[in-house]
This record gives sequence, structure tokens and C-alpha cells, in this order.
Amino acid sequence: MQKHASATWTGGLKDGRGSISTESGALNAQPYGFAMRFEGVKGTNPEELIGAAHAGCFTMALSMILGGAGLTAEKMDTKAAVTLDKVGEGFEITKIHLTLRAKVPGTDDAAFQELAAKAKAGCPVSKLFKAEITLDAALES
Repeated sequence: MQKHASATWTGGLKDGRGSISTESGALNAQPYGFAMRFEGVKGTNPEELIGAAHAGCFTMALSMILGGAGLTAEKMDTKAAVTLDKVGEGFEITKIHLTLRAKVPGTDDAAFQELAAKAKAGCPVSKLFKAEITLDAALES
């Protein structure tokens, strides 16, 4: 299976502008630029998109793992915090922190933590990164 996305860019780093699109059309020429990435201006950026992809992948992986354990989540909400740091002459994603809140009937916290850790390790997006990936998982009653 192969999925496609594209980016276009015109101009220099700080004064330039770009757009990001996905094959599905979920993003269609969505603007991005230096100010959106580094100066807090509203708009998307690569780190935000990576965070969304990681949160989505991890949550689906956990759903699969829960199913294998005979469990079904009533609700799972995952947030991803992607840290971009200056390292040497450039920038690197140095950390991704996933925060999960879930309601999963029929399990206890210890079993849930083990299943969530398996999902973090097995998620295809997690496997892409050399960055530290941390997880904060809370089971709600």
C-alpha cells in the first residue's frame, strides 16, 4: 500500500510560502510557511502533521491490540506533542509525547498500560522516529 502527499514552495526560507496537499483531499493546498512553523502564526506545519499522524496511528494500533485482548474502547483520545529543537546547525524532532485518555470497560490499569505500551512500540509511525517517544496513558472509569 502506498499513500501520497505533496508540498510546493516558492521564495526564500523566511519570506517564502508553501502548500501541502494529500491524495485523499483532506488537505488541499493547505498553506504553510516559516512563521507558521517557528513564530506561532496560525496555520499548519510539518510537526503538527506528524503529530496528527502519530496520534492517529497509535490510537488505531491500540484499538487493534485491545480487540486481540477481547476488549473494545468506548472512547480513546490521544494528543501528540512534537518537540522540534535546534541541534547543531539544524533542527531535529527530538521528542514526541503521546497523551492518551481512554475508557475501556473490562480491564484494569496494569493490563491497559501493557497494551498501550505494545501499541506505542508497534505503531508504524512510531517505528519511523529516532526521537524519544513517551506515553502518558490514563484509563478513565
